[in-house]
Amino acid sequence: MNRMKKIHYIAALSVLPFLISCMGQKSLGKNLVPAVITETVVHDTDDPAIWINPADASKSIIVGTDKDTDGGLYAFNLQGKIINKVLGLKRPNNVDIEYGFLLNGKKTDIAAVTERETNMVKLYSLPDLKEVGTFSVFDGETERGPMGISMYKNPKTEEIFVIAGRKSGPSDGYLWQYLLSEKEGKITGNVVRKFGKYSGLKEIESIAVDDELGYIYYSDEQFGVHQYYADPEKGNEELLVFGKGDFKSDVEGISIYPTSAAAGYILVSNQQKDTFNVYLRENPAKGIIAEIPVSTSESDGSEVTNINLGPQFPKGIFVAMSNGKVFHIYDWRMVEERIKANMK
Repeated sequence: MNRMKKIHYIAALSVLPFLISCMGQKSLGKNLVPAVITETVVHDTDDPAIWINPADASKSIIVGTDKDTDGGLYAFNLQGKIINKVLGLKRPNNVDIEYGFLLNGKKTDIAAVTERETNMVKLYSLPDLKEVGTFSVFDGETERGPMGISMYKNPKTEEIFVIAGRKSGPSDGYLWQYLLSEKEGKITGNVVRKFGKYSGLKEIESIAVDDELGYIYYSDEQFGVHQYYADPEKGNEELLVFGKGDFKSDVEGISIYPTSAAAGYILVSNQQKDTFNVYLRENPAKGIIAEIPVSTSESDGSEVTNINLGPQFPKGIFVAMSNGKVFHIYDWRMVEERIKANMK
């Protein structure tokens, strides 16, 4: 992603995480203030995912990419400290997480990462970040360069899929969907579907899947957000495009926060405006219901969870990549308060 501006953080922010919720909402004017800013990575944060610790949710971790030729995958605790990392990746772009892949007879939670310069998806077990598989993507295509990634677990069959996007591609069939399987003790992926319209205006990076409702969403930058069925058996018909005209320039990171089995919010990064546009999960075609200004700068990727993560984050967190080589962790209660206050 080409950044149009850079924010120069003071030295303290570039070294240590800060618990700054005590500053209050007025400290940064109208902008929502993160509860935690993570420790810095080496190059350029790009995309986060959240792994929920089944034994103690307060010990859940945030996994995020450092996008560079000599990049990495980092794990942070909820206090923003780096607790693990994998280095030497060749421009890792986006990351997503799914739970319970049956590997060597054991259910294993996994993170999938696009490695753009090798045209690969790499898979890591959680929470230890041990590599458990790789596979190449967009084989035979002129345009490869994988960027966006999301995972889908079919609630009926428990099959797990990877949906990958790329730097550029055709006007239709831009995304490829891969069914994960075990081969010789490792995880691999086989393409089962090629779908997804593309405007041609810029690129497609952010992809998000709503497992419960069975939808895939992806950001067609400078155009809008597309919606498709996540289950390949339901076909490749485009269901909806929303957000057209709602963004200053790039349509970026997508996060889905359920408030019930069928309702909630879809948050989409309005990158050049440093806001997040909010849509109804149950009816995104209704249009923007709120726009939340944040302290996060030029956010590419984001993720959210509604799980109770302990006393500090009882309704979950919203995590967004920011310039400055960091991720911002927001208390969902503060995000929800702004949504309700700004609902149109």
